[in-house]
Amino acid sequence: MSAQGLSAAFPVADMTAAVAFMSAVLGTEPTFVDGDRWAQFDVNGNRLALSGTDREGEGASVMVKVADLDAALAPLREAGFKVADPVEGPHEVRAQVVGPDGWAAVLYQPRK
Repeated sequence: MSAQGLSAAFPVADMTAAVAFMSAVLGTEPTFVDGDRWAQFDVNGNRLALSGTDREGEGASVMVKVADLDAALAPLREAGFKVADPVEGPHEVRAQVVGPDGWAAVLYQPRK
């Protein structure tokens, strides 16, 4: 497995307020907003995401884009990490993996 992309995702309770805040901080509008579910900002090759009503867990996480989710999850399961069952989203299939310190990585495969 090789990561195809990385982004930080931060949970938010009020997507409208969070988008307004990040737009002001970053000096740019989001590149994608999906209602109260998700928003993302792409700045100079970097992505910052806001996860609203459709998220895995309550803490911040690193989002890892992969070409084949099942293949990426198999060695993590074999290594004994806590791997959640995949969740079907409207734009992706994703699964949360919890590391030894309790923080999460969410691996995702975009829908074709």
